[in-house]
Amino acid sequence: MKLTHLDEKDRPKMVDVSDKTQTTRVAVASGIIEMSQDAYDAIINEKTKKGPVLQTAVIAAIMGAKQTSSIIPMCHPLNLSGINCEVEELPQLPGFKLSVTAKLTGQTGVEMEALTGTSVGLLTIYDMVKAIDKGMVIRNVQLETKSGGKSGDYKR
Repeated sequence: MKLTHLDEKDRPKMVDVSDKTQTTRVAVASGIIEMSQDAYDAIINEKTKKGPVLQTAVIAAIMGAKQTSSIIPMCHPLNLSGINCEVEELPQLPGFKLSVTAKLTGQTGVEMEALTGTSVGLLTIYDMVKAIDKGMVIRNVQLETKSGGKSGDYKR
């Protein structure tokens, strides 16, 4: 299989998407952060020293999705038309599930933006409560769904 990010001499390149048709493209990614009960309670009760953790994580996830092309070398800068972030409480872990939906009408997909946003949001939660629990685990960062484009739809 020939990788699209390598040229005929196996040198890295950014894929030329200029001939691709513009379509509406949507991707959803998610991930989980598991933590101690003390860290979870501090977030839920807004008793952390660094401020409102979940609201900050949502903003960070949106910013992360917008900055994807700056930190992932072969990603195209995209004119995203929408980014949404949801945080679900998982008291049984304890922890949180963070999901990011990225959307645009364009010539390339938004999977990397959704995945990057998810990762940045989860890392922000870690950063804001690491004084309480350095043993938190971020896991299962994954693409849930994607639609649009030549490769069609995907659902985990």
